Amino acid sequence: MELGLYTDSVGHLSFEGALDVAARIGATGVEIAAGGQSPAPHLRVFEVLDDTRRRARFAAAITERGLRLAALNCSAWPLHPAVGPDHVEIIRATIRLAGLLGVRKIVTMSGTPGDGRDSTTINWAFYPWPPDAVALRERQWAEAVPLWRELGQYAVDHGVERIAFELHPLHLVYNVPTLLRMREAVGAIIGANVDPSHMFWQQMDPLAVVQALGPAVHHVHLKDTQLVPEQVALAGVLDGRPFSNPGERAWVFRTIGRSHGRDFWMAFVQELRAAGYDDVLSIENEDVTQPAVEGVEEAATFMRPLIEAAR
Repeated sequence: MELGLYTDSVGHLSFEGALDVAARIGATGVEIAAGGQSPAPHLRVFEVLDDTRRRARFAAAITERGLRLAALNCSAWPLHPAVGPDHVEIIRATIRLAGLLGVRKIVTMSGTPGDGRDSTTINWAFYPWPPDAVALRERQWAEAVPLWRELGQYAVDHGVERIAFELHPLHLVYNVPTLLRMREAVGAIIGANVDPSHMFWQQMDPLAVVQALGPAVHHVHLKDTQLVPEQVALAGVLDGRPFSNPGERAWVFRTIGRSHGRDFWMAFVQELRAAGYDDVLSIENEDVTQPAVEGVEEAATFMRPLIEAAR
């Protein structure tokens, strides 16, 4: 395993500046966003895809710093009633670019449709009641599976071997049962991007998730979450208050180690190793309480010895 950096964590920096941070903190892999939910501050996927010289400069900037491009990220809304078609094209472009650059993995999200032909946004029907909501969810799966079968084959045709779905609420695939359902329907190219931060607030156990998924762990994000008991007591974990006001939320994203300590993260790395995962652990820092670069540096200082100890 190796330390990596998802460069959106320092999205205010230039592409070269983000790579310099990655090299300085001891990362050897980088994950770069190509669009979708991300503004893609470090990659204009269609421009790089269509221009051989741009593509060469992009790749050289990474390798010159002793880094490798571990994954391309296109966390998107491919089934969204309004933006879905555009996001599907971003996913396709990301797959093609990955193939040209020799990258065998993309990170994305499953997406969620709306509730019918006149929908304007997604409709996440996760609760097993009322019956019409359950029926909607099954129609959504019937729409999602053919799309991902097509995109899975498209990935294989372009040399991409793994599609890692971030287990993120608001998407059809957000936990172990839904990931395994999609994997069974589409094939082993589908796996999980295991990001403990989303599991913590859902009251999932990331260690149990890794044990259950085994070879279906395709990617890993390093991000922590802090639950605030007095706010959970009032709002529960389905807290819709804005992230921009972390002092009034039931849970907030934190820099690695600021909520869950060394014992958890050491056990997490060991579980990944036991599951056969031997790839990048990508820092994704979204802690709004500290400057971005400072948070990334702190996360790297915390995780480096744990990764080294597990080798």
